[in-house]
Amino acid sequence: MDVKTMFLNGNIDKTIYMIQPENFILKDSNKLVCKLKKSIYGLKQASRKWYFKFHHVITSCGFEVNLVDDCIYHKFCGSNYNFLVFYVDDIFLASNDINLLHETKRFLAKNFEMKDLGNASFVLGIQIHRDRSRGTLGLSQKGYIEKVLKR
Repeated sequence: MDVKTMFLNGNIDKTIYMIQPENFILKDSNKLVCKLKKSIYGLKQASRKWYFKFHHVITSCGFEVNLVDDCIYHKFCGSNYNFLVFYVDDIFLASNDINLLHETKRFLAKNFEMKDLGNASFVLGIQIHRDRSRGTLGLSQKGYIEKVLKR
């Protein structure tokens, strides 16, 4: 899943002013500035504010952060599990229960503007091969290796 305009989701805890964007300046107001109400692209703390917003929302749904990596979350419901990994504005979900998976997708879409990209087949230079009938998952960096060897 992809979070649209993710940096605009972060809340700001300080007063920040910026020069008005080009073509926004009103007549006779070239000395006015804008006070930011939310995080924006280019703000040095934008990614950190996005992480805190996402963390607050996802933990309110019962997910717990992984002790080793802050970008991995898990949720256990009896014998069912749901794993969530996020990288910048992409969210990857894995579950042994399709209903739990859809419930999580609905929750995310309710809280953020999202686009469901379907099953992941390629991420961070790694190709994902999945065979549901055999219950296997394979990872390959063949394309990356070939690219490196051509150098």
